[in-house]
Amino acid sequence: MSKLPDPFREGLARGWKATHGEQGLPSQIECDVAIVGTGAGAGITAELLTRAGLDVVLIEEGPLRTSSDFNQKESEAYRTLYQESAARRTLDGAISIMQGRCVGGTTVINWTSSFRTPDSTLRHWQEVYGLRDFTTEAMAPWFEQAERRLNMVPWTIPPNLNNEVLRTGATKLGISSAVIPRNVKGCWNLGSCGLGCPTNAKQSMLVTSIPAALNAGARLFYQTRAHKLDIQNGQVKGLLCVPIRLNGDKVSDQTMRVVAKHYVVAGGAINSPALLRRSDAPDPHGLLGARTFLHPVSFSAGIFDERIEGWQGAPQSLYSDHFVHDAPLQGPIGFKVEAAPLHPGMASILMGGHGQRLMTRFQQYPHTQMMLSLMRDGFHPESVGGKVRMHLDGSAVLDYPLTDYVLDGFRRSLLAMAEIQFAAGAKVVRPFHEQSDDYSTWAAAKAAIAAFDMKPLLTGAGSAHVMGGCGMASTEALGVVRPDGVHWQVDNLSVHDGSVFPTSIGANPQLSIYGMTNLLATQLVKRLNGKDVVLA
Repeated sequence: MSKLPDPFREGLARGWKATHGEQGLPSQIECDVAIVGTGAGAGITAELLTRAGLDVVLIEEGPLRTSSDFNQKESEAYRTLYQESAARRTLDGAISIMQGRCVGGTTVINWTSSFRTPDSTLRHWQEVYGLRDFTTEAMAPWFEQAERRLNMVPWTIPPNLNNEVLRTGATKLGISSAVIPRNVKGCWNLGSCGLGCPTNAKQSMLVTSIPAALNAGARLFYQTRAHKLDIQNGQVKGLLCVPIRLNGDKVSDQTMRVVAKHYVVAGGAINSPALLRRSDAPDPHGLLGARTFLHPVSFSAGIFDERIEGWQGAPQSLYSDHFVHDAPLQGPIGFKVEAAPLHPGMASILMGGHGQRLMTRFQQYPHTQMMLSLMRDGFHPESVGGKVRMHLDGSAVLDYPLTDYVLDGFRRSLLAMAEIQFAAGAKVVRPFHEQSDDYSTWAAAKAAIAAFDMKPLLTGAGSAHVMGGCGMASTEALGVVRPDGVHWQVDNLSVHDGSVFPTSIGANPQLSIYGMTNLLATQLVKRLNGKDVVLA
């Protein structure tokens, strides 16, 4: 691969204002708006605020890594780009959670799938949470602007075999499938999206909105943790930050106080509610950190005669919403079916087993296809999600019980995926469950899955999508923030990330965050200095 220019490094050479926490922080700085985080919500907000001429400071606890650092190695990417080195799990250890922790946040390591918020989700928010203005028609312009800005278009290159299996099997069963829009430009089709894009083709915040904000004069502090907001009498008076090492340890007892006119929390669900809880933010209705939602994910491996090579090519390019559309919101949990890329480290987990058993399965690795299902959680009375809790050291953990309601969806999704894989020609199917074996017929797999003990830890589960915890609603009795993203009890504090969603989305959430934040940040600019801005 030829060496490409690194626009972020070039910007730093031109004088972008970026400070590494380990190299020392000033004791106090002032600005118009302080933004916690640099992911999807933070990036769009920073770009719009700086375009309006506001003085913006960005606070990021993760490191700065750019295309010059991305080498397609899991061993380095997980350690430097992910929360807890990709080992973040729920309180009981039953669900692994993949989230970004770097400049650009999860947008740097996601798989580029870009869906608008489903109409059914928006209708539910209108009916249950009073979000009357969040109609499909009203949100369309905000999504359109984000799609143009980040080049979100359906993937036109033929899918890799890992994805084609989904379409082939679905077609044979009469199940609908479609092409996924992706936020890429000039993609080399390498397949390492989850490890940082070495060609800057992925239109993440690292190469779009954060550079735009820095070009306009924003200041970036990285490896700098937003520790606590100083909240007094319904106002934030300051933000206390500490320098941290790559592993998250404090560098010293040195602190930096950020004094701003307005504060935007955009650290992502889990981290945003945690910051507000550490700050003793008003929570009169006990909603902060509650109703935090994942898309709990089940997995199924299919072994084929032909080489699948699930590590190469666009990670996700096809999907099926058949099992979402056929699932009423108030009925059994619905799920979206997609493919999962298989790099060796991830494969060592998803293929199951250890020792000799895992070694035998790795001999089938090039022939293995991996399918996943995203559970649409948060719409049923038995679908209450999880709660962000705090360790004694102030760090956060998500308590997310896998209920019988959710696990029923896991069983149905394992059945659906196995049937699709067999229809596509799989010789063996292996559901991701501790009681699973290799099944050579659909009848055998169906009988085995029906008999599985669907319990946490026995049932393999993961998620890369975290939402809620600072839910938005039309009244303070229903939500942490108002429909404009401003905290109900703290007038100069907003939340601009996926934590404002009242439920899960039912689709990969990045475009939902971009579109929602585009609206909220535009409203915030109008409130702060009366200007009208548009996401270019």
